[in-house]
Amino acid sequence: MAKKGVRITITLECTECRTNTNKRSNGVSRYTTKKNRRNTTGRMELKKFCPHCNAHTIHKETK
Repeated sequence: MAKKGVRITITLECTECRTNTNKRSNGVSRYTTKKNRRNTTGRMELKKFCPHCNAHTIHKETK
């Protein structure tokens, strides 16, 4: 029987693109990454570059 891994793949989505309707272009910036579910139990937030906002913004983990 195969073991379940501790590392899971998550999607990070730009918070500025999601809330701002008057943005530069259509679309939402999304990144995928992996996290250890034992060490990081809460939702992850990282500052990443958003090509739609043309700036570094906070990207939050989605479901």
